[in-house]
Amino acid sequence: MTIHVHEHCLRMARREDGTPWWAAFPEPTSTPVHIEPQTVLELLEQQEHVDDMPQSRRLLLVDCRRTDCAGGTVSSSINLPAHSFFPTRKSLYALCKQAGIQKVVFYCGSSAGRGPRCAAWMQDYINEVGGDLQSQVMTGGIRGWVRMYGDRMVDGYDEKTWKQLLSEKSCT
Repeated sequence: MTIHVHEHCLRMARREDGTPWWAAFPEPTSTPVHIEPQTVLELLEQQEHVDDMPQSRRLLLVDCRRTDCAGGTVSSSINLPAHSFFPTRKSLYALCKQAGIQKVVFYCGSSAGRGPRCAAWMQDYINEVGGDLQSQVMTGGIRGWVRMYGDRMVDGYDEKTWKQLLSEKSCT
C-alpha cells in the first residue's frame, strides 16, 4: 500500500483525538528569522575546515521531521522531532550554551510548519532567559536544499526517494 505524502502529512499533524499535535503547547510569540540554504551551506563549509577545533563549531542544524525523514538529512543535523521539541528546548539551549553554539537552524520538509514553529519556541525561550543564541529557520526546508544542491552535503541521500518526494506536494 502506497501512502501519498499529503495523506501522511495530514495524519502526522493530528493527535488521536483529532487536534493538531501543537495544540498541547503554547502558541509561540516570536517570528523566526529565515536563513537561506546558501548561507547555511557556507556556514557548514566553514565548519568543515575547522572540524579539528570544536570551539569553532558555531552552528547547529536541527531536523524537525519525525517519521517523514526519508531521503536523507543535511549533513551534521540532529533530529529533534517537532512533536516532542517544546519540552526539550531548555535542554537544547543549555547544551548549545555549553558547546559555544551561536546559531541554531531548524528545518522540516518545507520549513512552512514544524521548522518555523520550533525555531519560534526556541527564540521565545532565548528571549525569556535573555540569551544571545540565535534561533533561525532554513528557508525551503530539506526539499528546498535538495532542489538547490541535490546530494551535496546530504547524509543518507537517496535519489529514488527524492525523485518521488520532489514530485509531490510538501507538508508542514
